[in-house]
Amino acid sequence: MAATNFSGPVVSTGGFNLPVSLTSELPAASAANVGQIRVVTDNGAGDDETAVVVSNGTAWVVCSGAALS
Repeated sequence: MAATNFSGPVVSTGGFNLPVSLTSELPAASAANVGQIRVVTDNGAGDDETAVVVSNGTAWVVCSGAALS
């Protein structure tokens, strides 16, 4: 799939399908996955909570900007 840049909000009438995993299953954050979004079901701390995370190239961070523990 080609990379595409957007300058505004992204809308999908068909919804979005995000990869879902445990924090331990996330790939290492790197320049190759900057901007990738995933869902973790243990909230980074083993809790039974869901968090949406994004790779900034050096770490996976929750959408609030805090580092995933």
